[in-house]
Amino acid sequence: MNKNIIITGASRGIGRELAKIHLLNGNNVLAISRNAEKLEELKMFENNSQFRFLSLDLADYNSLNQITQAIQDWNKVDVLYNNAGLLVNKPFAEITESDIDYSIDVNYKGPFRLIQLILDKTDFNSHIVNITTMGAVQGSLKFPGLGVYSSSKAGLVTLTELLAQEFNENQPRINCIALGAVQTEMLEEAFPGYIAPISAEETAEYLYNFGLNGHRYQNGKVIQLSTTTP
Repeated sequence: MNKNIIITGASRGIGRELAKIHLLNGNNVLAISRNAEKLEELKMFENNSQFRFLSLDLADYNSLNQITQAIQDWNKVDVLYNNAGLLVNKPFAEITESDIDYSIDVNYKGPFRLIQLILDKTDFNSHIVNITTMGAVQGSLKFPGLGVYSSSKAGLVTLTELLAQEFNENQPRINCIALGAVQTEMLEEAFPGYIAPISAEETAEYLYNFGLNGHRYQNGKVIQLSTTTP
């Protein structure tokens, strides 16, 4: 039976590759991003699956209510990947109030609201996968310039642990994946010329399997997906 999947940040990078894998494997996908043109391209990967998309900005809190309408015919959401992220790379002294507000809106408030909106279409077999960064994990190596990015993403770590305790036995399992460097457009924009050890395709393959099966073994956990230590 087809699974129903929601992926944010699906127009490029990990989110795009993740949407492709799910569609090719027969799962229904709601892809969310600001770039409608790039989202439309994903339709070519349908394979006995159904593709739909929403072009919206996660920072626009009220616009997220469109998601309820987009999935009204779904009896259930099987996996939500809160994958979208806004990466600001600036020295601490140059970070503006706008940088802070937009980062929190995209990296924390958007995922928070999405979970609220889909909750009545989930059960104990559903899985919420929050995507954060290794820079948001206490004790990990930190990089200069990522103060607002890593700290805004850190909220997903605590939210994951909290909701795993708050949700009852009939509500979804929730886990958090902390990514190390992955070769994506976002990484190239922030750190031109840097070559990451893992590709977006490889990361998406891991997330595909984890999204469908990881909740059977883990709940409320922060999994560090990184080839380097710390």
